[in-house]
Amino acid sequence: RPAARPLLSLEKFKSVAIQSASLEFCPPFPETKMSVPPDPRFSVSRTARFSLIHPSSVTVAAPPAPKAAAPVRQSAAVAAEDLFVSDMSVAEKMEVALSVGEECIQPQELEKLFEAKQHPVVYDGFEPSGRMHIAQGVMRAINVNKLTRCGCLFKFWVADWFAQLNNKMGGDLNKIRTVGQYMIEIWRAVGMDMRNVRFLWASEEINASPDEYWSRVMEIARLNNVARIQRCCTIMGRKDSDEMSAAQIMYPCMQCADIFYLKADICQLGMDQRKVNMLAREYCDSRKPKIKHKPVILSHHMLMGLKEGQEKMSKSDPDSAIFMEDEASDVKRKIKKAFCPPAQANDNPILDYCKHILFEFYGQMTINYKDGSPARTYLTYAELEADYVADNLHPGDLKAAVTDGINGIIEPVREHFRQPEMAKLLKKVKSYRVTR
Repeated sequence: RPAARPLLSLEKFKSVAIQSASLEFCPPFPETKMSVPPDPRFSVSRTARFSLIHPSSVTVAAPPAPKAAAPVRQSAAVAAEDLFVSDMSVAEKMEVALSVGEECIQPQELEKLFEAKQHPVVYDGFEPSGRMHIAQGVMRAINVNKLTRCGCLFKFWVADWFAQLNNKMGGDLNKIRTVGQYMIEIWRAVGMDMRNVRFLWASEEINASPDEYWSRVMEIARLNNVARIQRCCTIMGRKDSDEMSAAQIMYPCMQCADIFYLKADICQLGMDQRKVNMLAREYCDSRKPKIKHKPVILSHHMLMGLKEGQEKMSKSDPDSAIFMEDEASDVKRKIKKAFCPPAQANDNPILDYCKHILFEFYGQMTINYKDGSPARTYLTYAELEADYVADNLHPGDLKAAVTDGINGIIEPVREHFRQPEMAKLLKKVKSYRVTR
């Protein structure tokens, strides 16, 4: 029997394990840098519903060639002089921020945050999982612009590892990263104000400071039982009862850890992510010592799918959603076929689009009647809904206005993806099979 080997110290074991996991799980990925040169044409309006930045004033630096060494982590903190400083009062910031969310936990904490910080950190993570629909494209741009108008720093967590854990793009990390680039290009084209926005790739950031990240993940896992974590699995678009891999059980613990790793003050995600955001607040109380300042949860509305009974859009069902680079004819066809019961506001996806997309983007809606009656401009959604419920507005006339409005919003995106390099990127993304 060979002589016993000397035992590894705990620190040495952790170092070896982390290096091994990093090398096998994820090759170094070229960093994506967003740069926004000063643009005298752009100004932030306190009253405008959607502040538009011209796409030509935002550039995405070409990724450098992959390096053999592990990527060096860029500091997530950004100097105050690099950020837009809002001159809004706390009360005005509260009004704008609360208009983003269908639910806020807790408003009084949000108010104290605006009183204490000039640049609260807002977090949202997204899986690069396929083509982008208008809920993720337009609604996200509207909400980001609202919060950056308040002076917030918005950190996007490009969740490439998470998409792999959740078997998106068949778990192919190269495809996932290509889709991530495509999504950034869409937000750039649709008018997201990038000055207070940072895109951080999860694989890069985690590999650069693994001890800090995985220690937090392990602590969250240790403080919660399996049943509590499984209840969070709806964040991945899955049911509690679904059969899941061990990797997918890790997912909620990791997403919870992201919030603290990014030093987020506000979690601004959809209502479908509420359970894991609440897990983060519970974690603040369950650990020792407790975390005094819990993240504020600002959950936005989930836009309905176009078909009857669809609570949200589905990337796997192309006719349930308008995609950001859909042609005008595609938009017209999908809206024409969409569920829109006469004189009914509840569970009506067309009215849902009016309220959360068109009125938020344009601030008004004009209806041109097919019978030749004079056109009418509605200045509030409430007026339009009242007329529709009273049967004074026909679904056909409403659908025509919605079609024109959506095509107006996404035309700059179509134009962006007609450029040769962008056209190649879009073709590649469209060729990928959506998996889950």
